[in-house]
Amino acid sequence: MEEREGEGVGVPDGYERLWTPHRMSYIQGEGKPTGDDADVEGCPFCEIPKLDDADGNIVARAAHMYVVMNKYPYNNGHLMVVPFRHVPDYTDLDADEIAEMGALTQRAMTVLRAVMGAHGFNIGMNQGQVAGAGIAGHLHEHIVPRWGGDANFMPIIGRTKTLPQLLKDTRADLAAAWERV
Repeated sequence: MEEREGEGVGVPDGYERLWTPHRMSYIQGEGKPTGDDADVEGCPFCEIPKLDDADGNIVARAAHMYVVMNKYPYNNGHLMVVPFRHVPDYTDLDADEIAEMGALTQRAMTVLRAVMGAHGFNIGMNQGQVAGAGIAGHLHEHIVPRWGGDANFMPIIGRTKTLPQLLKDTRADLAAAWERV
């Protein structure tokens, strides 16, 4: 693809680009609380449970936590387990919350295997801004399903990430399977 003057797409360099302007608000932090002790006001993880499940991309709710699709997924089916309570650190959770987070993580893995055939998982938390937490003020655990060969040529050579299903469709599939799997 040749650049035409005034298009602002840069100098051709052999890389294909997948433009994702919707991510700019995330990158720039619009409406995103910052800091390890960010206030509840404006916290997306505090706002999401106020929405109905489909609008909030919530897959399941429990007593202390909810499971939600990641709005900016690393892989199709990327889930997060999030406490309803606004706390920044794993050590802030009580014993019941810790047990529920573990149970929801296990359930999410079971559902992702059943619905999407996941072969493995990356599971983890980034604690604090310095550790890479995008929203450090509200604890959340990532559950990223993986498949043999999912690190194919697209991201490695093509520098493009492909997601085979829309978030709303993945959420609907996982939410429907949550109780029956």
